[in-house]
Amino acid sequence: MTRKLTPVFPGPRTARGAVLAVLLSNADQTGAEPLRGRVTLAAIVRALKRKYHWPIETASFPSNGPDGRATWATVYSLPEDVIAAAFDDRGRDWLLAAR
Repeated sequence: MTRKLTPVFPGPRTARGAVLAVLLSNADQTGAEPLRGRVTLAAIVRALKRKYHWPIETASFPSNGPDGRATWATVYSLPEDVIAAAFDDRGRDWLLAAR
């Protein structure tokens, strides 16, 4: 039996908080340059999923790089019901603190 864990809000002024704020705003978070040194967006998303229990969805698709080479693009998002539940909890206040 798999136990469903309640998502936890990270510190609002952290890199994890910044990424979660974008996801809660219902905007897609796409691949980006590494954040704060060697921490990548993928590493932050992985932490939000594993440590903070956010059910972030990942979709990858073929794309063209700036130099014309084929590459993969990744889009991260949260399901609508998760966003609604977060705002019903304390998400609105947390999001205001994250800005």
